[in-house]
Amino acid sequence: MTSAALEVRSVVKTYQSGAGTVNAVDGVSFELRRGEFVALVGPSGSGKTTMLAMLAALLRPTAGSITIDGQELGAMSQRQRARFRRRKIGFTFQANNLVSYLTALENVELMLRLNGEFDAKNRKRARELLVLLGLEERLNVLPRQLSGGQQQRVAIARSLINQPTLVLADEPTASLDSERAFQVVETLAELVHEQNRAGIMVTHDLRLVKYTDRIIHMLDGHVERVVKPDDDLTCLADPDACRLISMDVLGVEQGRTDHE
Repeated sequence: MTSAALEVRSVVKTYQSGAGTVNAVDGVSFELRRGEFVALVGPSGSGKTTMLAMLAALLRPTAGSITIDGQELGAMSQRQRARFRRRKIGFTFQANNLVSYLTALENVELMLRLNGEFDAKNRKRARELLVLLGLEERLNVLPRQLSGGQQQRVAIARSLINQPTLVLADEPTASLDSERAFQVVETLAELVHEQNRAGIMVTHDLRLVKYTDRIIHMLDGHVERVVKPDDDLTCLADPDACRLISMDVLGVEQGRTDHE
């Protein structure tokens, strides 16, 4: 982790409603370095989804700045943002959005085609990435022939094929059982570290934060706290057994986790 891949400075996102002005995100600041994998957690309505949409260059902040790989998103035109998003930001979502009539390999290669980089060298890299993810025997099958965990691994390969600076994962394991969820997040974390990307995962499953380097907890549009120490990471992964962090700080009630 040698340099900042992402810099978020005093970001605000304001919406108008019948009740007046609502700050969905209110003065959020943090940095993310290359090779760092971070969890973004918090209860429903905390601003996580809005924050992720701004990091993905899908929403413009009302105030503040977001800089990825030294380029400030607010200074870009809509067309520039779209091009930047394709090249510098990778996405993995709960609904993996694989193209149903393309094979696993073709789904990954599609991103190369969209960026005009579909050549022999990059096609080989797409195949190697899927093999690295344990899909050597499933390269030429359709998504419906893959398990949920295998589909998510294809989605991870697709998010990484353009060698992005920032990888965003929005509830990537919500539709998976526990064993497959752990496998998917562990794999994503390993690739973020090994390939020196920067990664952010939004999750409600606090067991998964053991694979991250930091946890950013949001509440009511603010960053409530940033958890760094290893003992706190362990605590977050098993909140019922935790005496170091109160349940209300984590955005959970005793014996229950909030779900959006």
